Amino acid sequence: MHRHGYKGRKFGRERDQRRALLKGLATSLIEHGKIETTLPKAKELVRYIEKLITKAKKGDLHNRRQVIAGVSTQAAAMKLVDEIAPQLTGRTSGHVRVERTRLRIGDGAQMATIGFVDELKATATPQAEEVKA
Repeated sequence: MHRHGYKGRKFGRERDQRRALLKGLATSLIEHGKIETTLPKAKELVRYIEKLITKAKKGDLHNRRQVIAGVSTQAAAMKLVDEIAPQLTGRTSGHVRVERTRLRIGDGAQMATIGFVDELKATATPQAEEVKA
């Protein structure tokens, strides 16, 4: 059987489960800045999150709505568009880095950390300031 035209890893899951997995991983990466997962999932997440970051950097209404659709929570989408994307304007691609870490004890799977290449500064949002006051 030929392998032409079959992009992306299956992860032994059906389509809806795969989409939910990538949304969840992308949301966690945006919220925490760095996460640890298996190497194949990290490599697939790079393809997914790079496209979201590119849309977030444009920042118009249509792209903002596509980013909201691409992550699990609206708070994570707003953080990506309003806080993270403006700090990544110096790059055209390669916003995230995958580093191999260890072999998982239970099944020997290769683990990897995925995080943003540039050091992100935490900025206080106006909503957070209203809560404090």
